[in-house]
Amino acid sequence: MEGAASSAPAGWRGQSRALHSADLFANTYDRLYRHDHCQAAVGDAVGPGAQKKVELVPHCGTMKRNQFFMNERERYIAALAFQKTDRIPFMPGGGRRSTLRAWHQQGLPAKVDNYLEHVRKIIGIPPGSAQQPVDCGVDFRMIPQFEEKVLERRPGTLIVQDWKGNICEISDEFDVTYLRMAIDFVTRKWIKCPVESRKDWPDMACRYDPDDPKRFPADFADRCAKLKGRDYPSGFVVNGPFWQLREWLGFEGVCMMLMDDPDFVQEMIDFWQKFIARMLQRVLASYVPDFIVISEDMAYKSKPMVGPDMCRKFLLPCWRTWTEQAKAAFVPIIDCDSDGFVGDLIPVWIEAGINCNSPQEVAAGNDLPAYCKNFGSKMAHRGGVDKRAMAKGGRVIRAEFERLRPAIKSGGYIPGCDHGIPHDVSWPNFVDYCRLLAKETGWI
Repeated sequence: MEGAASSAPAGWRGQSRALHSADLFANTYDRLYRHDHCQAAVGDAVGPGAQKKVELVPHCGTMKRNQFFMNERERYIAALAFQKTDRIPFMPGGGRRSTLRAWHQQGLPAKVDNYLEHVRKIIGIPPGSAQQPVDCGVDFRMIPQFEEKVLERRPGTLIVQDWKGNICEISDEFDVTYLRMAIDFVTRKWIKCPVESRKDWPDMACRYDPDDPKRFPADFADRCAKLKGRDYPSGFVVNGPFWQLREWLGFEGVCMMLMDDPDFVQEMIDFWQKFIARMLQRVLASYVPDFIVISEDMAYKSKPMVGPDMCRKFLLPCWRTWTEQAKAAFVPIIDCDSDGFVGDLIPVWIEAGINCNSPQEVAAGNDLPAYCKNFGSKMAHRGGVDKRAMAKGGRVIRAEFERLRPAIKSGGYIPGCDHGIPHDVSWPNFVDYCRLLAKETGWI
C-alpha cells in the first residue's frame, strides 16, 4: 500500500514539481490524456494506427463529424485545466431527499433511480459513463465514532447526539441518521460540542490514528486496480482545518478560541495537518485521484468567517502541505468547497496551491464572471448557477445563463447549481434548466 513514493507515469519523476496551479492542470492533462488517449491538435491521428484527422473544438458549440470525443474523465480534467474540450461536462447538480420526493410527485417516474441519466434521455444527450463507479473506500473520519442516539423528545424537536459527539436539536421530521451525510436540508441548533476545553482534547485526538487498519478496506488493492482503468472522474474529500475544528469545538467555540487560546488552536491544526498528510501518503502511493476536495465552509453571506490575514497565519500552511503532496503525486485538481462569499478567500487559496473552488453561491454575493476575469487561469470554478433562478425558471433562468456566458466561454468553469438543489425547484423547471445547461455547454 505504501510502496513507491509516486505512481506517476515514467518520464515525470525527474521533472520539477514546483508547478503553478494552471501549469499543473495543463501538464497533467497533456501527459495523461492528450497523449495517452490521443486527443490531439490539428494534424495528429486519433488512437493507435488511426488515420482520421481531427481538430480541437472551442469550449462551446455542438459536436461535428470527425471531431474528437472525450470520455467523462478526460473532459472533466480538461475543462478545469483551461484546455479545449469536446464539450463542457454536464453536471447540473444534485437534489436532496426532499427534492426527490417533490420531483416524484411532479413527473419524475417512481421507478427511476438515476434521475440525472433520465434527464439526459429527456433532453436528448448521450448517457454518462457506463462503468460502475468504484470508491477507494478510505475512511478519514474518527474511529471509533460516538453513539448516535436520541437524548430527549420535545414538542416538534429531538435532542440528539450525532456520530461526531455533538449534541444538537433538530426537527422531529428527521432522525439522527440525517446528520451522517447531507441527504437533506436539516437545520439544527447546537447545544454542546465534543471539545470545549483542553481536557476534552485527548479523547478526541486518540480517535484519529492514521495507521488504524480499519481506515482502509480489505479490498483496497483491488479497488485501486479497477480505478486505473476508469473513464469517469474519481477523487475523495477531506475536511479542511477550519471545518474540522468547527466540528470539534463548534463555530462559536473555534472563533472564540482563535482569540482566547491561539496556541491550542494551532496545536489542533497541526495535529489535523499531520493526520491528513499521513493519510494522503498512504492513499497516494496506490491511487492517484483526479481531484481532492477540501471541505472548508468558512464564509457568511457577505464576508468570510475568518479573515484573509488569519487564514494566512493559521490555515494556509496546512493547506499548502496537502497541496504540495497532491501535486507531487500529480493530482491535477485540488478543489476547496466553501459556501458563502469567497471573494476575499480566493487569493489565499491560490497562494496555498488550491486551483479550483465551489459551489459559488450567488445569494452570498459571488460574482463568477468577475472572478474569472480577475483570477484567470490561477483558479477554476464549479457551480455558480443561482438555485433561486432555477426555482423561478422561464425568463429568470435564461437571464442567469446570459449572466454566466462570459465565464462559460472563458474556460476553467463547469457550471452547475450553486449548492444542493432545493425542493422549490420543480421537476419541470429542473428539466428546462438542464436543457439550457446542455445548450450552453455544447451538448445540444
